This record gives sequence, structure tokens and C-alpha cells, in this order.
Amino acid sequence: MPVNSLDHINIITSQLDATCDYYTQLLGLERRNPPIELPPEAVQWLYDGQDRALFHITTPQFRNIYPVPGPAVSPTGAINHIALDCSDFADTIARLEAMGAEYSTNGIDSVRLKQIFTSDPNQVLLELNFRGER
Repeated sequence: MPVNSLDHINIITSQLDATCDYYTQLLGLERRNPPIELPPEAVQWLYDGQDRALFHITTPQFRNIYPVPGPAVSPTGAINHIALDCSDFADTIARLEAMGAEYSTNGIDSVRLKQIFTSDPNQVLLELNFRGER
């Protein structure tokens, strides 16, 4: 399974606006509403100059709307998960099964995205994204 790039970092905060302001002002990112399936009052995406949503800023209430795997309160603090842009969904499933690792999958058909969620030994949640794969 090749990792193509870092996809995004998800930060959980009860201060959505202040957190977005911090990253947009410091890093020159652009704040935008997320795709239509996600409520803008609970999640905002921050884009770089190449139109990549590098930061997903979410509120604790977001988990009630969109069930992300893992504990409600992240054992890793405000960093909830790390997402990687990957290739070869089937190979990744085979690797996880060979490792005996727990995982779950998700699909978002509207953006042709397949996902695998798994946690490392430190309970850091990994979101592996596979775009355009069926």
C-alpha cells in the first residue's frame, strides 16, 4: 500500500471559530464549509493554496452527527486522527488482516471515497483514504 501524502489532521475543539482563526491567520489557510454531508456549525475545513483541506476542525458534537470510530474523548488529546491519502484498498485490507489488526471501513459515495480506520499501539487513530477506488 503506497502512501501518497498526508491527507489531513483532525482537531477536536469546543472553540471552533477561535481555532479556525488561529490556523488561518498563522498559516494563511482559507476557511471553508465542508462537503454538503457535514454540518458547517460542527466542522470546518481549512485549505492550503493548492486547494487541499489540510485541517479538519471539529466540535465534540460532530461525533453525534457523523460517527467517527474510536473513543468519544481522544486519548491523544485534541488531535483525534491522522489521515493519509493512500492507494490499493484491497492490499491494505490484506495487510491489516495479516497483522491481526482491528479496523473498520466506510464509504462516501458522493465523493468516490473509501476509508479504512485503524488505531496504532498508542491509540492514535489512522484514517486511510482511497479516492476513486471501487
